[in-house]
Amino acid sequence: MSPSVIVWVLSLLAAVVVALTRVRLGREQDDGTTAVSRAILNVHTAVGTAAVVVWAVFLVFAPRTLLGGDLVGLLGLGLWWVTAGAGIGLLLRWLPSRGKHTSAVVEDDWAEGPGLSMLAHLGLLLGVLVFTWAFATGTV
Repeated sequence: MSPSVIVWVLSLLAAVVVALTRVRLGREQDDGTTAVSRAILNVHTAVGTAAVVVWAVFLVFAPRTLLGGDLVGLLGLGLWWVTAGAGIGLLLRWLPSRGKHTSAVVEDDWAEGPGLSMLAHLGLLLGVLVFTWAFATGTV
């Protein structure tokens, strides 16, 4: 499998991570609160959506055109790094809390514990590393 095909597949998977994270974590709990920081989730969703669009435009257009040029690729990479950072920030909700006013984190209803979130966001981080490598080496 060629590196550019791998980049395309990872790009599609990254888009799925952005969308499903919003669906999974964007719901309010019974008491009107959310399980994660609304600000981090909004950054993950907004910047992630922008990353998907900008990176796809970069991949689709020819390298020597305005939309396929290095500046668009760098912008896309920057957006992906912010998205990955926000995703890692969302994973922090699984760290144990201390204090007398904290409550235990409830189990995830799509999977037991943090497994699916860890797979998605560590996979996103790995994907962004691959995107960076592919861009730096001129593969894409």
